[in-house]
Amino acid sequence: MGEELKLFGVWGSPFSRRIEIALKIKGVEYEYLEEDIFHNKSALLLKYNPVHKKIPVLVHNGKPIAESQVILEYIDETWNDNPILPRDPYKRAMARFWAKFIDEKCVPAIWKSFMSGGPEREKANEEACELLSTLEGELKGKKFFGGETVGFVDIVASFIGHWVGPFQEAVGVDLLTEDKFPMLCKWAEEFKNCPVIKENLPPRDKILAFFKAQLEMLTSFYKNRV
Repeated sequence: MGEELKLFGVWGSPFSRRIEIALKIKGVEYEYLEEDIFHNKSALLLKYNPVHKKIPVLVHNGKPIAESQVILEYIDETWNDNPILPRDPYKRAMARFWAKFIDEKCVPAIWKSFMSGGPEREKANEEACELLSTLEGELKGKKFFGGETVGFVDIVASFIGHWVGPFQEAVGVDLLTEDKFPMLCKWAEEFKNCPVIKENLPPRDKILAFFKAQLEMLTSFYKNRV
């Protein structure tokens, strides 16, 4: 159709990787533009996402769409092949519910667990574990959250499946382990071993090195303030 499709993202962002995964599942060609969101946001990013000024942003024939879950739904509605959301209205509503649960409950709790210290970390860890336990319950009897194939919730949960491992190694927290969450860990391996997923995830060692560098910068910053 001679369509123009551009994705503004960051290599290590689970949010922009969601969009890449969905586009690859759909078999849609696109142009990827890497952003430097920490030091030098591009004029185009600020033009296309003036409200939040962040990635990801998908630009389809000159029209920008922001926010990763919104973009995922747009992709699914625009390109019908290989659906990522269920066609049944109830199942579709449940997929949206769990995706929202992941982004609004699980992800903030996991970050809090990683970034806290002392007694506060212990409490944050307990809260994160409780939420992950609820999420694991949704996997019972299923290979993926979407059933037998990767779907909307699996893509949104990619942060848990791929990023949590190197992050918890960097900070020395045992949050997501096979002993605590066998079904989530099994799901994570199945998810990462899907060819279309495997080809579109950043290398684990690169994520680990990046996060360690960020932690060192934060530690140095706070030490210099004392």
